[in-house]
Parts: sequence; structure tokens; C-alpha cells
Amino acid sequence: MTVEPPRAAARRAGRPRPPGVTSGRSRSGPGAPGRSARHGALGRVVREGVPFLRARVPVLVRLGGWSLLEFGQTFLSGYGVARALDQGFLAGHPSTGLLWLAAAALALLPTGVATRRVFARLADLVEPFRDGLVRRAVARALTTALDRPRDATATSVSQVTHQSEIARDSWAGLVLTLRSFVFTAAGALAGLAALAPALLLIVLPPLILGLALFLATLVPMAAAQRAYLGADEAFAAHAGQTASALRDIAAAGARDRVAAETRMLAEHQAGAARSLARWAAVRVLALAVCGRVPPLLLLLAAPWLLHRGLTGGALVGALTYLTQALAPAVHALMSMLGTAGGRLVVVLDRFTDPVRPPAEPASAPAAGDARTGASGPSPAAVAGQGGPRPPAVAVVGPPTGPTGSAAAAPASPTRAPAPLPCPATAVVELRAVSFAYGPSARPVLDRLDLEIRAGDRLAVVGPSGSGKSTLAAVLAGVVTPTRGEVRWHGRPPSAVDPRGVRTLLPQQAYVFSASLRDNLRYLRPDAPGHDITAAVAALGLEPLCARLGGLDARVEPTRLTLGERQLVALGRAYVATAPLLVLDEATSHLDPAAEARAETALAARAETLVVIAHRLSSARRADRILVVDGSRTVLGTSAELLRSSALYRDLTGLWAPGPG
Repeated sequence: MTVEPPRAAARRAGRPRPPGVTSGRSRSGPGAPGRSARHGALGRVVREGVPFLRARVPVLVRLGGWSLLEFGQTFLSGYGVARALDQGFLAGHPSTGLLWLAAAALALLPTGVATRRVFARLADLVEPFRDGLVRRAVARALTTALDRPRDATATSVSQVTHQSEIARDSWAGLVLTLRSFVFTAAGALAGLAALAPALLLIVLPPLILGLALFLATLVPMAAAQRAYLGADEAFAAHAGQTASALRDIAAAGARDRVAAETRMLAEHQAGAARSLARWAAVRVLALAVCGRVPPLLLLLAAPWLLHRGLTGGALVGALTYLTQALAPAVHALMSMLGTAGGRLVVVLDRFTDPVRPPAEPASAPAAGDARTGASGPSPAAVAGQGGPRPPAVAVVGPPTGPTGSAAAAPASPTRAPAPLPCPATAVVELRAVSFAYGPSARPVLDRLDLEIRAGDRLAVVGPSGSGKSTLAAVLAGVVTPTRGEVRWHGRPPSAVDPRGVRTLLPQQAYVFSASLRDNLRYLRPDAPGHDITAAVAALGLEPLCARLGGLDARVEPTRLTLGERQLVALGRAYVATAPLLVLDEATSHLDPAAEARAETALAARAETLVVIAHRLSSARRADRILVVDGSRTVLGTSAELLRSSALYRDLTGLWAPGPG
């Protein structure tokens, strides 16, 4: 992630917009559901779903045909119980009662065959549904990449791999549940009518009322769920970005603004959760009206029904229908519609944007090349379009003054001249180095020339995600550049033993279960005792050594703080004595005083020190500072950069001087 400098962040975050307030179409943000937002998502899904179902009427007919067996089984479940009591057990004919119960039990056998056939037909309805979503996501991704490359994101990957599977599973569950409810309810209502039509007067009103109440919650519930998911995603994204950029936030003085934005997002998430809970309570009420009220009304009306000629068997059969068929079917339907149904609408709404065809290719640009200074697009325009940028040149050596630093390199349409060779061989040198995390990815480093000589102390600063750690890995030979070459003392890394040239310390310090002495000499097993003692004294490890019980005491990594682990790793680097020491935020968990002491000791010990700085105080201690912002770099002293680099001024919490 990238944390914006204070000036740019203030323009963006000075007037924070809640997740539900957007500046375009209402669906562009997961906001509070207004009338148009409530009906928009469901309307779009229904409009595109009807043609899909209309084209598969034969599949639906076959599903309905096999489901008739479920209708018959439901009908016989209550009707058989009623006849078993009235014509069998209560009439003194137990054999007749057993025959009716056996008929009701045997009706379960064909439903097994029907279920198997239903699942076979279900694939004809579900798999084309998923395939269509995948085709749509791929078409949208390709269209966006061709027509609007800067708008291309990884959203389509999630749609193809995750969201389409959610939609398929939700659609399959919804079809099965809805089919089961329709034929189960039809069988139960037909059975009630066959037993006594008056039973329908008792059962239908609460059933219809509960279903109507439940259906009335579908649209606002889906909107509330969408708003909650959006608020949750926004808060999670903000929290992740904030956690990974705490040092940049502190350095830029943006703590109060970030805290206000976090509070606002948390309040919106809580409000969306309360709205969702209110609609969930209404849904529970609807379920109670459908599933619990009909049996209760039937029992209350039993004396009146029996007085009008209803038999005891018919009353028990009606209760069987209500408790064993209708109530479970209603509960399953409402549960499925409330979970998978709402999720399905939300996910499908993400697929319903029309896929715009790619724009016609623009006419060829005028002859010329920005890189050669002829007519054509400017380098700034090319950089803004994600195309190749002019090379950034950074040379660490004797001061050349503001005009001679690399700050002027990106502004020139031609390639900046390579640094002049110096008599002594550079400890490390990058020659036109580029690095990208993939063949089509934008380069993190773009043709960077960098020369670091013995005695140099270089600090690298920049926003999170700007390429600082990538540069450290390239310098240390951990990763191979995409283009260009790295030289250690004039030789390629493959021809040199890296242990004798460089030491790289990452932010996450490695400490193992052994003695403190073994941890300190891990990179140099034959280190003499006086080097170990010198490392303890130089880096301030005495308190830790005393707490552990001496250099030969066993170290348990889990009992060390993050700062203590980094101190041990720094002591290990002190003992190693490699000519090039690269600290990739290796002091991030130390306090400023301990950090200053460690860097001073290591700079005196190592031949060359490169620090990926997370505090500006660390950068100011360096001879030169390299400001990295993606593939753009600027080099100079702190005083020079305060005059020439707006990003460095922002990172130091200073505003760039206004015009005039």
C-alpha cells in the first residue's frame, strides 16, 4: 500500500466520505439504502435472470415433473395418518390403520429416486449459470484492460475464482429449497383441503401474512447486507493500510486525520450492523408467524372445528401437515432466502454492469519520440500513462550540488549521462537496473544507475510500497533484476561469495533457540571473543545479556521483545564485518536513541552502510538520501532535498512553498 504525503492526503482525506455517500450512481458504494438503491440491485438481477430462465424452460419442466413425487409423499404423510386413525385405530380396525401408515411410509421410497433425478437436472441449470458469470467477468476484464488500462484491477480474478462459486452454490441451494417448498406446501395444502376445507381458513391467513412480511424484507435486507459488507470491507481495508503504514503516518504527522477517518468508518460499520440487525428481527417475526402461529390457531380452533364435524384423525393429520411438512419447508425457505438469497443478489449485482466494447484505437501519434526530444508526448505524459519513464540516475559519492544530483534526471527527455568513473572500485554498483514483479507489471525500479563507494552512508526513504525493500534486495543480491546488472567490487554477484561482501538485515529479525553468543556469531562462527564483547558494548546489549544470564545463557525467541530481537540481529551484523551492510528497516522496533546508537556503531564498523529508513532522523544522519517513489528517484542531502523534492518535504511534515 502507499501512504500519501500529508499535502496530497489532506486533499483526499480532509473531507472524508462515508462508505455510503458516493458521487455517482447510487450503486457505486455500499451506502445506506435509499429507494433507488434498494430496488436497483434486485431489479438488475431480475432483468438479467428472466431471459436465462426463459431459455431453460424444458429443464424447469423436468425438475417439476420429478418433484411431483415429493408432492405425493407430502400429501400421503398427513392424509394417511388421518385415515389410519379415523378408519383404522379409532374405528376398531387396527389392520386398516396399519395399512394406511404403511402406504404413507412407502410413499417415501420414490422420493429417493426423485431426489437423484432432481440433482441430475439441477446441473443443467446451475453449471450454465456459473459459466455465464465466468464469461462475463473475463469479457469485462479484457475490455477494461484494452480500453482503460489504468482502471484495470484484480477484481475479475475474485469474480472468476471466488464470487462465481459463491453465486453457483447459492443459486443451487435456492433452486432446491424453492422447489421443495413449492411442492411440499402444495401437497400439504391439498391434503388439508381433502381432510376439511375449513382447515384452510385457519392455516392460510397466518401463512400468507408471514410470507408477505418476509418477502417485504427481502429488498431492504439485501440493501442492508450490501451496505454492511461494503462498510466492513472499507474498514478492513483502512485498518490494513493503517497498520502497514504506521511509521509513515507518524513521520507525516497524519495521526489525527487517520484517527478521524478510522472513527468515521467504524461508526458507519456499526450503523450498518444495527440496520441489518433490525431487519433480521423482522425476519424472525415473519418466521414465527408462518411456522408457529398456524399450529397454535389450529389448536385454539379445535373445539369449533370438532363441533362442526371435523374428526379426530383429520385434526391429527392437519397437525402432521403443519409440524412435519409446512413448518420445516417454510423455515428452510426463509433461511435460504435470508442467507443465500441475499448473498446471491449482492454477488450477482457485481456482474450486471454492461460490458462496454473496447474503444476504437486512436490515430497514430505524430512522428517523433519523447525520449529523443523530438515532437511527441512529453515524458510526464508517458509516465502518467504507465509507459516507459526516463531513467532515474542516482550516484552516491562526493557532493555535486543540487543541480548535479539525480533530481534533474526525470525531467530530461533524454537519458542522463552515466556517472563518471572514479579511481576506486565501487563497493556496489547498479547499471540501468529495472525490476518488475511479473512480465506485464509496471517496473518497481526503472533503469536505475546507482554507485556506492567505500565509506558512504546512504539512507533510502519513501512511502510504503514505493520499492525501498525491493532496492535493498537487489543491492544485496537476494533478487535478480529484470534488466541491467549488479556489480560488487566490479564483479557480478554470481562470481563472488555473498557472505564476504554484504549483510542484509530485514525488518523481521531472526533469532533461534541457542546461546546469545551463538546467535551473535551466527554469520561468522569463528568470531573471536573480543568481537562478541565489542558488539555487546557498541549496541547496548548489556541489559539483555544481564537479564538472560550472560553470553552463554540460552535465548528463547518467544520471550524476547521485537526490539530485543532486532538488537540481537544488529549485533550479529556487527560481528560479521561484511563491507556492505544493508538495513531494511532493521531498527523499526527500537526507540530513537537506541536506533541512533546502533546505526552509528554499524557505520563505524562496516565499510559501507545503506539504511532503509523509517524515521527521518535516521535519514538525516546519512551522507546522502535517496528518495524513492515507485520508479522515480531523487538523490541529495537533506538540505538539498528540502529545496528540490516535494515528496521529501511532505515526508518531513513540511509544506512545499507556494508560487511566488
